[in-house]
Amino acid sequence: MTGSDDPAREVPAALAQELSQVRARMRAMTADMEALVAASQDSNADDEHDPEGPTIAYERSQLASLLDQGRAHLQQVESAVARVVEGTYGTCVVCGEPIPADRLEARPSARTCVRHAVT
Repeated sequence: MTGSDDPAREVPAALAQELSQVRARMRAMTADMEALVAASQDSNADDEHDPEGPTIAYERSQLASLLDQGRAHLQQVESAVARVVEGTYGTCVVCGEPIPADRLEARPSARTCVRHAVT
């Protein structure tokens, strides 16, 4: 997956899958944001006084927040892929001890062992 001849530096399947899923979600949310912006440009609705539900500005704000969270998650996953290439994936960045396999299975982009997860 990394193109490396070293099997230890192959991106774990769970991490590769998470990367693919995050990228797909980001593409979908970006398309949603573009559609929302385009729809609001063509509308002359009084968005601030719409009794039917949330305002377009509110929806745009919510989607922007989700996009920000998605970008942060994507950066975490891409950082994990970089650690695979560097040969440091699966090692706690705080104490240098191995990250338990169960933790990496649950959170493939984990940077820390369970003990240091809250720090």
